[in-house]
Amino acid sequence: MTGTEQTAVRMKADSAEMAASSDELRNAALTRIEEMLGREQEVIFAENKKDLEAAAENGVAEAVVKRLKFDEHKLADVCAGLKQLRELPDPLGMVTLDRELDEGLRLKRITCPIGVIGVIFEARPDALVQIASLCIKSGNCALLKGGKETVNTNRILFKLIHDSAVAAGLPENCLCQAESHAEIDELLACDRYVDLIIPRGSNAFVRHIMDNTKIPVMGHADGICHIFVDEYCDQEMAIRIIVDAKTQYTAACNAVETLLVHRGIADEFLPKLAAELTKERIKIRGTAEVVAKTQKSLNASSFDSEAGEGTNKNADNIDIETITDDDFETEYLSLTVGIRLVDDIDEAIRHINTHGSHHTDSIITDNENNAERFMQMVDSAGVYHNCSTRFSDGFRYGFGAEVGISTGKIHARGPVGLEGLVTYKYKLYGHGQIVGDYASGKSSFHHRDMQ
Repeated sequence: MTGTEQTAVRMKADSAEMAASSDELRNAALTRIEEMLGREQEVIFAENKKDLEAAAENGVAEAVVKRLKFDEHKLADVCAGLKQLRELPDPLGMVTLDRELDEGLRLKRITCPIGVIGVIFEARPDALVQIASLCIKSGNCALLKGGKETVNTNRILFKLIHDSAVAAGLPENCLCQAESHAEIDELLACDRYVDLIIPRGSNAFVRHIMDNTKIPVMGHADGICHIFVDEYCDQEMAIRIIVDAKTQYTAACNAVETLLVHRGIADEFLPKLAAELTKERIKIRGTAEVVAKTQKSLNASSFDSEAGEGTNKNADNIDIETITDDDFETEYLSLTVGIRLVDDIDEAIRHINTHGSHHTDSIITDNENNAERFMQMVDSAGVYHNCSTRFSDGFRYGFGAEVGISTGKIHARGPVGLEGLVTYKYKLYGHGQIVGDYASGKSSFHHRDMQ
């Protein structure tokens, strides 16, 4: 038996105690964690500095570096998430069905934890805090494996969180940490003891997890998010939303990667958009039609900018290249965006459902009928109207935090918060009833739902 399997066995044993813990006890653990993180913040930042320095020495990609940084802002965010979690109602013990099958034979469906959850994530120390706190609140045991890029930050965060949870009265094995890469494969083999795997990382990373375990996997591989700019839109609002969706956190899976623009407004809208994207140092990858229209319009026009009135924006100023339709399945995670023109909303919907990753997609329009059609027809976990794709987040949804985003359709979809971390069991209360009496006709069901 491997070390990871031994850990999983102990966690499975403690999962029953964790499931039976009170909401007051779990909230007390969250309070201790928040207090400890604040008290030891300088130690955390010092450990994170080691990871950032190692990343610089090893030439880690900029998108990854942004994710692994853990500063005052991210500490404030995770502490706000802990507060929000404490204020949420207990997700356990909720009665979702109460039915009298026959007199004296009553059935209830009650929410309960999933059990032992293995969470494997890359370069996101704030994710460790979010995942651990959500698992505590939902009564699950969590086996956490972070990326090697954040080994120092993860180690101190885990110690502070685990020690706080145990000091509050939760079982010793409510949280465990794996650090070596070999432990990932060991974890994936623990299908007898681990109930669910949640991977957070690159497409290749998530695919590897899905292909190498018998344990159910919940998550998403890609974040190819779209914004469709309809002909009936406020163009200035559209540009503001697009810039936010691309730049507010470029490395996030809910950052926009593809813009679809109605052909009817392309001549007017593209040069405005290109000027603003250039100001934000965003590279444009467009179809030949997009490139031609953008360059023609920019050469024929000048635009005001924050740099001063009368500043000329011509085709030489913009970073733009031509791509084909085959290039619209790329998750850039950088200051790059793809642009394509479409004839109507139905073409936009077809493109998104064909080339998207079913994560989060938005329409910018003042036409309510078009908005409703888009939101009904686009097959994604998040479908938005006149707002940034960056809102796809458990904290912003009021979930306290999230363990990840699921683009699947079974059990949980979208940002996975507390509801996604519980399942249910059926409890049947009787007084000596046997099935034989119902099979013979001596007794019969009346299936009456109780108030």
